[in-house]
Amino acid sequence: MFQGPVRGALAAPVMQSWMTVFVAVVLQALPFLVLGVLLSAAIAVFVPPSFFARALPGRPALAVPVAGAAGAVLPGCECASVPVAGALVRRGVAPAAALAFLLSAPAINPVVLTATAVAFPGHPGMVLARFVASLLVACLMGWLWQRLGRTDWLRPPARSSQEGRSRGAAFWDSVRHDVTHAGGYLVVGAMAAATLKAVVPAEWLRAAAGHPVLSVLVLAVLAVLLSICSEADAFVAASLTQFSLTARLTFLVVGPVIDLKLFALQAGTFGRAFALRFAPATFALAVAVSALTGAVLL
Repeated sequence: MFQGPVRGALAAPVMQSWMTVFVAVVLQALPFLVLGVLLSAAIAVFVPPSFFARALPGRPALAVPVAGAAGAVLPGCECASVPVAGALVRRGVAPAAALAFLLSAPAINPVVLTATAVAFPGHPGMVLARFVASLLVACLMGWLWQRLGRTDWLRPPARSSQEGRSRGAAFWDSVRHDVTHAGGYLVVGAMAAATLKAVVPAEWLRAAAGHPVLSVLVLAVLAVLLSICSEADAFVAASLTQFSLTARLTFLVVGPVIDLKLFALQAGTFGRAFALRFAPATFALAVAVSALTGAVLL
């Protein structure tokens, strides 16, 4: 009964364009998302949190950049970085260092940077700009928390979510959880990117993209609302060709440090008082740093 109308609707040029963009974004991003989930689950389950406490310097001011740089060698998305940061705080790591790791790990790890290079083959500077801006945001927020943060704002989890379970069961549960959540956000992000490309009037996008300040703010807010996993966001950003490289850099820097799902994870792990203060400060700093970095490097 409905085969004819559905076939006719899908044959429309706008739907053909929508499906092409949607499938392209999902197929390009999926291998990186799966690889990142497998690696982050292995690190969360098989590497003891006490290792990080021993590896970091005792002085919080020095531990912040070290923890931020550690994110470059520890693959994982923001879904995995929040519980790892909670475990670090619970094991005695300075909160400022743990928060720097929380922000840097999803943004500058090898899987994310490789995905960015693949998504922007004609713009190698995008990888360097993303690394520099994201690491700066992580370190600055860590130092800001060390200076202004209060212990009663941060409520670390009482125990690890993996306690009392075998490593194999914990690993596969982590993989299933992250694939389900990150894959769902990838699909939503790909749908939004396809809609922007195929449905939203081109003059609207040109109006926003043509204004340097407005384009940065629009993509910053879009990154928060879409809540795309950091292993997949580069392919969505690459599809937003109407916008400048600086605006798309802002999308890539803001998304891994603050979005809707990350805010919920932070509130559930560290408490609402923490999330309500940490999230707005992170958003403002990420927008400012990414805009300045883009102006210099892109």
